[in-house]
Amino acid sequence: MTGAIAAFTAMAVAARQIKHVHDTFEILAWRSLIGFVIVLAVAFSIGRLRDVRTDRLGSHVVRNLFHFTGQSLWFWAITVIPLAQVFALEFTSPIWVILLSPLVLGERLTRPRLIAAALGFLGILIVARPDFGHLEPGVLAAAGAALFFAATTLMTKALTRGEAIVSILFWLTLMQFCLGTVALLADGEVTWPTMATVPWLTLIAVSGVTAHLCLTSALSLAPASFVVPIDFARLPVIAAIGALFYAEPVQASLFLGAGLIFLGNWINIRSVSGAKQQHPKDHRAVTPRH
Repeated sequence: MTGAIAAFTAMAVAARQIKHVHDTFEILAWRSLIGFVIVLAVAFSIGRLRDVRTDRLGSHVVRNLFHFTGQSLWFWAITVIPLAQVFALEFTSPIWVILLSPLVLGERLTRPRLIAAALGFLGILIVARPDFGHLEPGVLAAAGAALFFAATTLMTKALTRGEAIVSILFWLTLMQFCLGTVALLADGEVTWPTMATVPWLTLIAVSGVTAHLCLTSALSLAPASFVVPIDFARLPVIAAIGALFYAEPVQASLFLGAGLIFLGNWINIRSVSGAKQQHPKDHRAVTPRH
């Protein structure tokens, strides 16, 4: 989890460093191109390119449209609101998974899940402190990113039932690159990477792959009830970086709201763990995203 925290943090800082040179779509396009090369190289070296399938392309297209939208909102939010606020709102993604899983995966909406969702949304209100007469676009973008990430998680869960990870990553990086390229060409201006921005773009790409690999590995080695609380350490880490390097204010309301979001996630995880112990063969859990 230390690797995941470091990678997510590095990705956010790198995006902030080049925001005055590259727009969101350029960052996503170059990040996906580098990521695609990494996936191809690794898959080829371990002899797993044969796992790439084409029979579920429609599902991959829909999933990647949602993922691209979420990534675009997340990267843009990083450039306009405090980093800690983006991370706090991102942690609401599991709450959206709770509410959407009955529609997408046919899972039951239990009382603990409803309580978790209510606490999560209360946390959102405290973190975002919305002025409904003038809603901050960056806050809306970060909250929207969490929603799209949740939908992506559910679609990924559905894809993993019969689809190899290599195939999912192959289509993820390739389609994200295509979508990013179309978007950056559509806006009429393209800024090519420079010697100054290539290291940051590479860091974003490597961090993205590393973060998800570390998080997935952590979840395979330890219970989610142990892993997720550690993942919340990203919030104070990014808050400290924002305060030290970008003079971003750190307010008590941020941690109060994030605490409620964490509590909601913890209640949901505990209820899932209890259900697994009672029905180890029948229970199906939704794997958290990032």
